[in-house]
Amino acid sequence: MKSLCVFCGSSTGSSPVYGEAARHLASALVERDLTLVFGGGHIGLMGVLADTVLTRGGRAIGVIPQALVDRELAYRGCELRIVGSMHERKALMAEISDGFIALPGGFGTLDELFEILTWAQLGIHSKPIGLLNVASYYDRLLSWVEQSAREQFVTAHDRALLISETEPDRLLDRLIEWRHSTPAVLKPVRP
Repeated sequence: MKSLCVFCGSSTGSSPVYGEAARHLASALVERDLTLVFGGGHIGLMGVLADTVLTRGGRAIGVIPQALVDRELAYRGCELRIVGSMHERKALMAEISDGFIALPGGFGTLDELFEILTWAQLGIHSKPIGLLNVASYYDRLLSWVEQSAREQFVTAHDRALLISETEPDRLLDRLIEWRHSTPAVLKPVRP
């Protein structure tokens, strides 16, 4: 594993614990010589992550649509890849990353997390996917996932695609150790 995509909020949230977790995760990425791939914004947890990675001497690649650059939301201090749309953003982030983590966030974070989970379920990729459950932020989401598995909307195999931990170091250990048990059965369709 050389690069890790982190999905997270464009807000820092209501508690300082979220920013602290982002800084801890960023420090752990640098310590393991992992490149951060992120949404390219300078605000919220995205900005906290990139600031910490770069301050500690790591590498960060931001992927951001031109529309958000035009709104002056781009993180200018990192390697920036500007794309045409949110769809292109997610595709490029997935392409250049060896794994994924979701920190707390809102609709965009969940959209990114569930799209990458769905791609794994369909065999489009076989990269590890983690959820950093900071301060029980994702407890209800994890309960819903468990209920989906119990109700047979999600198979036990597919349930296992999402690795959840409360500490960044433990989550990174598990992602690095993870091996997908099913070979890819579908490939992305390219226009």
